[in-house]
Amino acid sequence: MSNVFSNVAAALITIPILGYIIIFVICKQATKQHRRAVQMALDGSTLLFIISVHYMIMTIWNKSLLWLILILILLIGAAVVLLHWKIKQEIDYHKVFKGFWRFNFLVFFSAYIILLIIGIVRSISHAVS
Repeated sequence: MSNVFSNVAAALITIPILGYIIIFVICKQATKQHRRAVQMALDGSTLLFIISVHYMIMTIWNKSLLWLILILILLIGAAVVLLHWKIKQEIDYHKVFKGFWRFNFLVFFSAYIILLIIGIVRSISHAVS
């Protein structure tokens, strides 16, 4: 049973888009609302994309840049709090966390796509040479 769980976890971390799709389908069936299902899938797969970016960096460059990822996440959090405070003059923790989490999705989804392209190009260039 633990082998099945570790295989599923490895697949979701390797291919976080699969995790997004699974969460979306489950939420779409449960809520019958497309927009709500997309939001829940975004929220649910953000951690998968963060972990996936870390492992892709380790695979491509043989370095762990987890410390840099954590600093980036902290800077995003500080920026979201500061921006929310500048606009609203008070901090609504629920909205701040939701904005922080969804912006992290945007950043790490973009990083995942870029790293995927870099990895494919490096793999092809190593195979050719």
